Amino acid sequence: MIESLQHFDVELFLKIHRGMANPFFDWLLPLMRNRYFWAPLYLFIIIFCFIEYKKKGAYIIGMMLVTFAMGDMLASRIIKPLFARIRPCNEITLVDEIIRRVPCGSGYSFPSAHATNHFAIAIFLIFVFYDKWKPILPIGLAWAFIISFSQIYVGVHYPVDTMVGAVLGTAIGLITSKIYKKIQPQSEWKSGN
Repeated sequence: MIESLQHFDVELFLKIHRGMANPFFDWLLPLMRNRYFWAPLYLFIIIFCFIEYKKKGAYIIGMMLVTFAMGDMLASRIIKPLFARIRPCNEITLVDEIIRRVPCGSGYSFPSAHATNHFAIAIFLIFVFYDKWKPILPIGLAWAFIISFSQIYVGVHYPVDTMVGAVLGTAIGLITSKIYKKIQPQSEWKSGN
């Protein structure tokens, strides 16, 4: 069973990594996974929360940081060393198949910390803001998905790495949003002032 899952994972990886190769994706998707590219969005979220919600905005930002820390700790510090799965771009059997679009890195592959962290943050923000701004649902999910998909396309993660990261991140985002709502009940805060 594990062997057939591994085979499926490698085949799907190659279909995405090589089969979908095109100049537009070669330009766009390395950007999508770059944390500096998203820095203005993170800054906007922080400023928006502080201006729009004052003290409660500080709680949102604080809990978003806790969400990120939980995701990163679980994915990078606990699960990755347990499974010690080699990244596809470092896998000897795939050396002739890999297109070098970004530096590979030396860390392990399973699960994707990018997928874990971004799904965790997206789910947290969706549950915090959905009642006030419904478009956050498709926008948040699309944002986390494109970052996760980019990890496969550039060759640093297998599809299963990102899928498990997405599930793990979703669980973390649900947990931290429930904790936040217990700390800051909905009835206490209003949109704006």
